[in-house]
Amino acid sequence: MARADGQAGGALRGRRPKGQGPDLRQSILDAAEALFSRHGFYGVTVRQVASEAGVDTALIHYYFGAKRELFDSVFARRAEILNDERVAAMQAYADAHVGAMTPEGIIGAFIDPLIQRSMTNDEGWTNYFRLVALVNNTPAWGGETMHRFFDPVVHQLVDMLKIALPGAEMRDLYWGYQFLTGAMMLTLSETGRIDQLSDGLCRSTDLEAVRDRLYAWCAAGLTEVVRRRH
Repeated sequence: MARADGQAGGALRGRRPKGQGPDLRQSILDAAEALFSRHGFYGVTVRQVASEAGVDTALIHYYFGAKRELFDSVFARRAEILNDERVAAMQAYADAHVGAMTPEGIIGAFIDPLIQRSMTNDEGWTNYFRLVALVNNTPAWGGETMHRFFDPVVHQLVDMLKIALPGAEMRDLYWGYQFLTGAMMLTLSETGRIDQLSDGLCRSTDLEAVRDRLYAWCAAGLTEVVRRRH
């Protein structure tokens, strides 16, 4: 039987792991994250994750259980960080703009923590955002996964938008979020599509250009939808 340090019971079977204890656990999560972001949940096996991490499959089962539990651990790890940062950013914006919040300012506070993470050029965050985009477009269980990990912070966004747009119908605010999240996750996936489409005029890695345009675009669309409903 494998111990928490991954040494007993032949769990590593002679392989040289990339770390020990908590570091080894993070190495497994990093490997799984990279594979899931490229191939999706169904395109990855536990054996492939073990090979990428340099451990035996028994150690993955020891730490995480079945593949779905491993996937949820990958998803939760950075979701918790993002949720905390977005809640803090939106609260800071609200505190600094009492009675004067705008849709663009609220949306900027909601999205900017993700842009900031992307701008670090950390491969792990790039993989994670691509993974979230995949999950967000998985009909079988993607909606349920997004619900479990992100709904509270999304409800805070919607509630703040309702304050800034008091005449808006709630269903329009939820549709606005639906469109916003699609644009946000496609952008953060940095697929290179816009590079080819624009013949190099725009680059998917140019996150300053994204920041200058995405918040305004989302806010203007939402505001126009609300205006037309009145």
